[in-house]
Amino acid sequence: MSRIGKAPVNIPSGVEVSMKDGVIQVKGPKGQLQQAIDPCIGVTIENGTVVFTRESDHKDHRSKHGLYRSLINNMVRRGI
Repeated sequence: MSRIGKAPVNIPSGVEVSMKDGVIQVKGPKGQLQQAIDPCIGVTIENGTVVFTRESDHKDHRSKHGLYRSLINNMVRRGI
């Protein structure tokens, strides 16, 4: 899953992604979705992409890195 986590999520036009208090919110023409993010995963939203980082190479952190990237990618794809 760590290779999946390294890929940035592209945000298409018409979709807004924001993060506040450890919760990512995706708004689009089809509605709005939210996902809480574990504190061991860092999220950066810039230049039309969402990038995920992990604080260590621990097995749980590696698996959550790919998990949260996949969840947010699916939310962005469904939001359009």
